[in-house]
Amino acid sequence: MPAILVAAVVFAAYVVAYRWYSRYLAERIYVLDDGNLTPAHEFRDGVDFVPTNKHVLFGHHFTSVAGAAPIVGPAIAVVWGWLPALAWVVLGTIFASGAHDFGSIVVSIRHKARNIGTVAQDVISNRARTLFLLIIFFLLTLVNAVFAIVISNLFMGNPEVVIPVLAQIPIAIALGQLIYRRRTPALAPSLLAVVALYATLPLGAAVPLDITPLAEATGMAFFINEPGNLWVILLFAYAGVASRIPVWILLQPRDYINAHQLVIALVVIFVGMLVGFDTIDAPAVNPDIPADAPPVVPFLFVVIACGAISGFHSLVSSGTTAKQLDKESDARMVGSLGSLGEGSLAMGAVMAGAAGLGIVGIDWNEAYASFEAADGGAVGNFVSGVSGFASNLAIPEQIGLVFGSLIVIAFAATTLDTGVRMQRYVIQEIGYISGARGLSRNLNAVTLLAVAIPLVLALFREVAFERLWILFGTTNQLTAGLALSVIAVYLIARRRNPIPAVVPLVFLLAMTITALVLDAIDFIATGDLVTRTVLLPLNLVILFLAVWVVVEAVLALRRLRDARARQDPVTAPDEPSTGTGS
Repeated sequence: MPAILVAAVVFAAYVVAYRWYSRYLAERIYVLDDGNLTPAHEFRDGVDFVPTNKHVLFGHHFTSVAGAAPIVGPAIAVVWGWLPALAWVVLGTIFASGAHDFGSIVVSIRHKARNIGTVAQDVISNRARTLFLLIIFFLLTLVNAVFAIVISNLFMGNPEVVIPVLAQIPIAIALGQLIYRRRTPALAPSLLAVVALYATLPLGAAVPLDITPLAEATGMAFFINEPGNLWVILLFAYAGVASRIPVWILLQPRDYINAHQLVIALVVIFVGMLVGFDTIDAPAVNPDIPADAPPVVPFLFVVIACGAISGFHSLVSSGTTAKQLDKESDARMVGSLGSLGEGSLAMGAVMAGAAGLGIVGIDWNEAYASFEAADGGAVGNFVSGVSGFASNLAIPEQIGLVFGSLIVIAFAATTLDTGVRMQRYVIQEIGYISGARGLSRNLNAVTLLAVAIPLVLALFREVAFERLWILFGTTNQLTAGLALSVIAVYLIARRRNPIPAVVPLVFLLAMTITALVLDAIDFIATGDLVTRTVLLPLNLVILFLAVWVVVEAVLALRRLRDARARQDPVTAPDEPSTGTGS
């Protein structure tokens, strides 16, 4: 079957979903009202709370949620066949992520732009807030560790991409100064910034930067005798600095550049697919699933940790996006369209693995001969597939490989920056709750913790990446389910239809809790020392916290039911005082 025909059907479904379903959510479920003052205006400080044009904010939100995960997860999941992977990407994006991402923004702005874990205090209970924040802490630790490893592996395997990635930083800073200091409209300068970035691709191909000699010269100090570990340390040092500076200096302008990059990547993938009219080499449903692959249910729904629905999105939505929303109606475009954009990237990743590999002469059966091969080669398969589609557009293979690698690293770096910034917020809140007020106010100490904890985990590179990815995916999807539980209770308290949140909530909790139990059994039976002493306890703690939060949500619903039975008024103290609010 020609890949472009499948893509056309998916795009048509996404257009229908945005045109009608997101409007239904905006008008009937979340009841957006531009008469309400958003936190970006109420708490404006020029650092975190910054009223932002919806197109610029869309760029920041889009690239923050569309990191490397919607590339890696779908590229791995093709091992079960392209049809199950694509079906979950499409249905999850429309019906789960649409309500989740959009709802997380709305619930957050109605609670002073606090993150979804803290909002759980008002919506569910005080204990739920603490439990949810702990789960978010573990999720961000895994997110930051995983993406640091992904970037370091790409730097080692593709040293030609180092110069373009480094060049993006000064280009983004210059763009930020131009937009925010001189009040210049963002579109034209950001397009020029993309041109300047791509002008460095030939230089990167001509001058690959390999830090292996530097890593070997450091000896055994701090595990940095390996180039991968040295890259991890350098990445976290950078992320710590980037997380402390105002969002308009680097994060927003770079995300705007990356939003253009994402559009360009999608154009290269899908126009290349159209021009080449390439057929899908992978089976729709793999009849010979490798023996080392976990069962498709529930693991398909956690391996695709982004690209369908992702708990990390609720952290971005409530952690940074809600602090920059200019008016409530912008939440529809930013939240819903951002989800559909990420779903498009995930579809491109599926097609790259299912159809793109054959263009460059890679046999699908060899690339997906085992789950270990699918997992370890996921990023490489995507990059090679993109290079194949680019070759249909007369783009040289080497430039196509650097371009594909740049896309993955740029998105992963954005996620790393945002993840460390959000980890800082979470640690501050945990410090405040626990009474460690000095820690919550000491930004240097908080930033050090936010960097050091995932750094230590990322340095244990002997842990199989597939185990770390599955645990990250499970925790990520679990967080999405818990965020949906907060949204569902919020809607029920206001007598609105909770079905858009409840259906994906029940499904995700069933899949993720089952996956956590199966993971624990596997870690005990086949894990090495690091797996049993690090990942297994982490798995069990997350499972315990998740079950407890679910119990708290059920108790909150019982309290609502009892209040209505007594005909007590159901109050909504979190709603804004201006406008219609609810």
